Amino acid sequence: QVQVVESGGGLVQPGGSLRLSCAASGSIVSIYHMGWYRQAPGKQRELVAVITTGGNTNYAGSVKGRFTIFRDNAKNTVYLQMNSLKPDDTAVYYCNADIRSVGWRNTLWGQGTQVTVSS
Repeated sequence: QVQVVESGGGLVQPGGSLRLSCAASGSIVSIYHMGWYRQAPGKQRELVAVITTGGNTNYAGSVKGRFTIFRDNAKNTVYLQMNSLKPDDTAVYYCNADIRSVGWRNTLWGQGTQVTVSS
């Protein structure tokens, strides 16, 4: 069974940093794009950052220059380094991955990890 699991969330003060991790495991043949999304209370889920297999990245304007997405293909893992965090960054952060397994290809989501930015 293929699954995607996030880790690394928590409580941090404004201006602080956190690093989120997302690991895919199971019978994986290939992973194409991997991305991070977030959903704040009362708001729709929004794209934070995405990275292709080749390392090309795209960021939401609100996080550009503060967040960095990178991946370790050998470990089937994507990371989100978050610096200069603001209260508006408070949300549940979700990872997704476009995965090819044996006989299928699909985009899988993790269950999310809470990030709270507060003093």
